[in-house]
Amino acid sequence: MSLSFELTQSVAILGGGPGGYEAALSAAQLGAEVTLVERAGVGGAAVMTDVVPSKTLIATADAAVAVSEAGDLGVQLFARGGDGNPLRPEVAINLAAVNRRLLTLARQQSDDMRASLVEAGVRIVSGHGRLDGPQGVIVATEPGGTDFDRVEADTLVVSVGASPRELPTARPDGERILTWTQLYDMKGLPEHLIVVGSGVTGAEFASAYMNLGAKVTLVSSRDQVLPGEDEDAAAVLERVFKRGGMTVLSKSRAEKVERAGEGVVVSLSDGRTVEGSHCLMAVGSIPNTRGIGLEDAGVQMTDSGHIRVNRVARTSVPNIYAAGDCTTFVPLASVAAMQGRTAVFHALGDTVIPLSPRRITANIFTAPEIATVGRSEQDVAEGRIRGIVHKLPLAANPRAKMMGIKDGFVKIIAQESSGAVVGGVIVGPRASELIYPIAIAVERRITIDQLSRVFASYPSLSGSITDATRAMHIVDHDPGEN
Repeated sequence: MSLSFELTQSVAILGGGPGGYEAALSAAQLGAEVTLVERAGVGGAAVMTDVVPSKTLIATADAAVAVSEAGDLGVQLFARGGDGNPLRPEVAINLAAVNRRLLTLARQQSDDMRASLVEAGVRIVSGHGRLDGPQGVIVATEPGGTDFDRVEADTLVVSVGASPRELPTARPDGERILTWTQLYDMKGLPEHLIVVGSGVTGAEFASAYMNLGAKVTLVSSRDQVLPGEDEDAAAVLERVFKRGGMTVLSKSRAEKVERAGEGVVVSLSDGRTVEGSHCLMAVGSIPNTRGIGLEDAGVQMTDSGHIRVNRVARTSVPNIYAAGDCTTFVPLASVAAMQGRTAVFHALGDTVIPLSPRRITANIFTAPEIATVGRSEQDVAEGRIRGIVHKLPLAANPRAKMMGIKDGFVKIIAQESSGAVVGGVIVGPRASELIYPIAIAVERRITIDQLSRVFASYPSLSGSITDATRAMHIVDHDPGEN
């Protein structure tokens, strides 16, 4: 359904990542005149250098693990030697070919997204954009250039994303000291990759390169990998890392990273040093909001440079909205996309449901994957909600046994009073897919008993969800009954 306006509304969008892309499509769907300004390519960093290439790399690593572990299922790979006797072949990774493929896929995805926008009637302008007051965008061919165009619009949406954070004592050089956007230039598998930072990005790349066959050392300043995530999930992942041969240095802060000939040396705060062939700096990101006219337009910012937005992605200036990693909301591509849609719906008068962080589904693409939604077990333990928690090991699932899955679990969090499902954690293969029914339950306030009555195929990994909810059933006894 499209809305009709007495006067055609105009929308200008700065940044073509997931937030800007969805905002442009939604605005076009509602009949607005839409201009999208993007400097690198439709899809932004998420498609060109971040989500799409990194998850493609991880998919390759998963394939390598599947081949190497096939022997556990009775599948044996052999080649015949010159004497006719069988030889066990090694799994070899052609990283240059892998990187060519993932960058090609990223470009294809960007081209597909651009084609969708053009078909929808969106005007796409290539260049470096900045705000010119609350209703204008200046687009230059180069940052700060004098050759520019000006776009005026009733509504502005800022979705400029973020870039890898760089430390003054560990400057990336693109050869040995790398950010996650520079990994795809490597021609061969790193002999010894040191990953500094054990958050989501660091854990994902550490997992991928370990499974591709590289020696990996993970430097974590906290007690556990994935600080802030479910403790049981982090414990499973750390156990898998160590079993796979990764060195995990907990409570170790990297003070400095330097080139040393054909390698690197990472100096830790306790005086130790770690030598390797390459170092990946995964120490967070900074929003790309500097120098694009936000302050002059009256948009409120945080000290870190993030744009303050409310639950409908609106900034402090009524007709300026913002979406994605440049905002104070949850930094996920799926969230950016939803913010973009919500912003345009609100600006153009369509039905809007404000975003709730407690209903957001997130996934960490390590091996095994870790998917979460809603409330956490920590919320229950610290008394923020009165709830019940049940965890069921995935190894008890018959389908998991058939597939040789040893690690992972399903965890359900429900309200104590109503039994409504308010959160969940899944650790295991394809957790990103398995979390969906729990996410629906959280969104629609489905109870554990209602969820337990949904038929799951047998045998299936999703059967662990119904098994967990059935185990949480509470009999409603008569108060006078002993």
